[in-house]
Amino acid sequence: MRKTRQGFTLIELVVALAIFAVVSVLVYGGLRSVLDTRNRTEEQATRLAALQTAFVLMARDIEQATARRIRDDAGGPLPAMRGATGSGNSALEFTRTGWNNPAGRARSTLQRVAYSVRDGKLLRLTWTMLDRGPGDRPQETVLLDKVKGFEMRFLDPQMKWQLQWPLATTDNSSQVMLPRAIEVSVDVEGWGRIPRLFRVPGAIAAAPAVQTGVVQ
Repeated sequence: MRKTRQGFTLIELVVALAIFAVVSVLVYGGLRSVLDTRNRTEEQATRLAALQTAFVLMARDIEQATARRIRDDAGGPLPAMRGATGSGNSALEFTRTGWNNPAGRARSTLQRVAYSVRDGKLLRLTWTMLDRGPGDRPQETVLLDKVKGFEMRFLDPQMKWQLQWPLATTDNSSQVMLPRAIEVSVDVEGWGRIPRLFRVPGAIAAAPAVQTGVVQ
């Protein structure tokens, strides 16, 4: 008997390759979609963690604000706290207590800190000395990126909201006066405006000094 050889025809091979190509495209597309989703999720989680860290730092700093004025690098006085919302130039600066000193250095436990936005980044600035000398520059830490806006308002002793601090008065005590609370709003790309309210316990502690006109 004549033996017959069995195999695939050219058409069958072409059909099989076509099916394999379609399945490969579908699998690659699904895998790419899963990877993109995972990357976006990780990016959003990282940004969310950075936002939460920024608000935690703000709360820690603001809740330890103290009524201590300082002098700038030109020798001029600066209030214990100052802040205003402006066109592309919003900043909050104040003196806080509770600056840790694990190395036991001969320095104060008070620290001057500030928050501002530059080039779409929310920055935390700190100075090593309260009263600055010529050429003193702050240390900058980037807390959050893709920031479109940074606004604040201050709750004064009469429980009214103010858009800047200190209050525009001729009373010298306003330079050491602290607001009762600060509302900070950060406008983040993709998330919109996110407000947070921080209390200022130091405002109550400093109230007697403000009433009698005593300047620290």
